[in-house]
Amino acid sequence: MSRDAARQLNPLLPGYNFNLYLVAGLTPIEQDGPLDFYVDRPGGMKGCILNLTVAGSGRVHDGEHRFDCHEGDLLLFPAGVPHYYGRAPQAERWHHRWVYFRPRAFWAGWLRWPTAPGGQVGRLPLTDPALREEMVRLFADIDATHRGGRRTSQELALNLVERLLIRCHEEQPGSDARPLDSRIQTACQLLTDQLARDLSLEQVAAEVCLSPSRLAHLFREQIGVNLLRWREDQRIILAKHMLQSTATPVSAIAARVGYDDALYFSRVFRKRVGVAPTEFRRSHAEAADPWIEVDGDAR
Repeated sequence: MSRDAARQLNPLLPGYNFNLYLVAGLTPIEQDGPLDFYVDRPGGMKGCILNLTVAGSGRVHDGEHRFDCHEGDLLLFPAGVPHYYGRAPQAERWHHRWVYFRPRAFWAGWLRWPTAPGGQVGRLPLTDPALREEMVRLFADIDATHRGGRRTSQELALNLVERLLIRCHEEQPGSDARPLDSRIQTACQLLTDQLARDLSLEQVAAEVCLSPSRLAHLFREQIGVNLLRWREDQRIILAKHMLQSTATPVSAIAARVGYDDALYFSRVFRKRVGVAPTEFRRSHAEAADPWIEVDGDAR
């Protein structure tokens, strides 16, 4: 069997390998149809899945609990949370839109959803028809944008995922929907604009009129990771994009994202991504399709 024939090319079926940062789609499950089986991922995934029921009902097992999701139910499966779900036995169909994504570091506060006691799967019922329609459009736009074939399709799709998460956060019971502190936003923008510079905590703190200790505390509180880890996240994200979408030499990419030593950059990249930059670029070129590496299928 050839290499291409051996590779599973349908993201709705088990065994699909993914190698980018975002996957989205619509799964139309019909009773006794080819997609009518339970997804079983005991170890969950490396990223998160958002799942919106648009027709019929699904059944989800969440730890020792199980529940049925119906039209308008929006679910969040965090990274590492086991997946065991499929069409509800009493339903003739379960159509659901989904997005798999690796969250950006500063999304941490938007990924804390209400769960059942002892459960880990977040659930947000969209009872307002207008809100439900808005969310369906966002899911469809994320899917269409990611498949758009533009060099920046992935980044544009991730921006839409960010918008979706913010809207969900606004609708969570008890949410105050407070934005990031303006000084933290400024710090993030400064680091992004000068990604190649090794700005110190003290330098960034001076720019945003905070003491270094106060900035460190506030940054971790609002973003979920420390400032230096967040900057490294942004460097790796940009490096991945350049490896996937340009022929720029690895040494030039290393310099662009703030590493004077290309060998050190390669070590950091391998530690964070699991493969060396050259191998990451080669695997993307061989796959030649816009999907993400996860532990199993993305249905």
